[in-house]
Amino acid sequence: MELQSTYNLKIVKQFAIMTVIWGIVGMTVGVFIAAQLVWPELNFDLPWTTYSRLRPLHTNAVIFAFGGSALFATSYYVVQRTCQVRLFSDGLASFTFWGWNLVIVLAAITLPMGITSSKEYAELEWPIDILIAVVWVVYGIVFFGTIVKRKVKHIYVANWFYGAFIITVAILHIVNSAAVPVTLTKSYSAYAGAMDAMIQWWYGHNAVGFFLTAGFLGMMYYFVPKQAGRPVYSYRLSVVHFWALISTYIWAGPHHLHYTALPDWTQTVGMLFSLVLLAPSWGGMINGIMTLSGAWDKLRTDPILRFLLVSLSFYGMSTFEGPMMAIKTVNALSHYTDWTVGHVHSGALGWVGFVSIGAIYFLLPRVVGKAEMYSKKLMEFHFWTATLGVVLYITAMWIAGIMQGLMWRAVNDDGTLTYSFVESLSAMYPYYFVRFLGGALYLAGMVSMAYNMWKTIQGSKTAVESIPQTA
Repeated sequence: MELQSTYNLKIVKQFAIMTVIWGIVGMTVGVFIAAQLVWPELNFDLPWTTYSRLRPLHTNAVIFAFGGSALFATSYYVVQRTCQVRLFSDGLASFTFWGWNLVIVLAAITLPMGITSSKEYAELEWPIDILIAVVWVVYGIVFFGTIVKRKVKHIYVANWFYGAFIITVAILHIVNSAAVPVTLTKSYSAYAGAMDAMIQWWYGHNAVGFFLTAGFLGMMYYFVPKQAGRPVYSYRLSVVHFWALISTYIWAGPHHLHYTALPDWTQTVGMLFSLVLLAPSWGGMINGIMTLSGAWDKLRTDPILRFLLVSLSFYGMSTFEGPMMAIKTVNALSHYTDWTVGHVHSGALGWVGFVSIGAIYFLLPRVVGKAEMYSKKLMEFHFWTATLGVVLYITAMWIAGIMQGLMWRAVNDDGTLTYSFVESLSAMYPYYFVRFLGGALYLAGMVSMAYNMWKTIQGSKTAVESIPQTA
């Protein structure tokens, strides 16, 4: 039994391992449904294996199982070190681990069965939603309880981002999931019509803004300086970045609802705040990249630093593309096309995936008492395989999406459509194959990570690390 005078590294190790496992599961489902678009017979004529059932399973698995586990692991790791105290409660921390993984297992059972609320990124039915809320509130208690009992006066900026992510996701989830239960597996939204759509995309875009951005920026602000061996380029900029980001992101949701029944002024507000978002987003990206000033030579030999730097590059690219796609005239071309799929995966695979992978490679040896990962060559293989995979994926979807949009709105002189929907679908075929190939390469990198992790952990025990006695 570990003494209370040491950090709780067991919970970090558990979540780190599950990050890799759930990453492989979620990405395997993603590659499988990408293959279904190339080879439709892979649906097997079964309801449980159709694209429509497996797609929400894929999104939930990569966002909440893979991404969520990475956020739990890194936030528990970072908050202990920056506050120089053990977690507020080992028992509650353990509850978050088992509770979160129970949510994931229940999602894996119910979604292929077609048990769904049909809300994007919020498909799980009301009993699971309640469990998510309970686990999340406990997570908040553990995190903020640790900050309250900290030994150092200062609260490091990474914890501000983690804290904002925890609070906002709780509010988003509880409000958006409000429903009237009919049976154990069926409920109806508490909201109706355009109001339901507005609340859903207030939630949906801020699941991106806070779950997939603010939380991972907390990760970036700790692991980039640590791995580079340099202080954050501008601490003042990091504070400005934080307040500008959290006060702006929350208003951007309506850009998902351009040209719908939502009032036009609301759509315009969403567009304007999306454009404003470019400034704080790029401020954070520049801050992260400039932290490498004086340490650029390390990129030649350090695959972890490469993962972290490339993640920042994708963050910058995605946060330029997003505001651009929010402009109404651009959105008229891009919406409902595979351009949106390319944009989402540029952020998910390039930003979220790479920063999580880099962080796990950093902390895993430390929590199992090893000096470094088992194989640096496998990390190199992972980096180049994943990078090639992302580039193939997003390039294919960008080209396909723009072509799709142009074909859909092409008209003849007499006003009839130039192309049928089937013709536009046929034109997508080669790009769907390239997407499948890119996803398969990214998955291959994750499999190599799992093997590297297993060999690193083999024969080791959870490290016992003393807490510094001076603030």
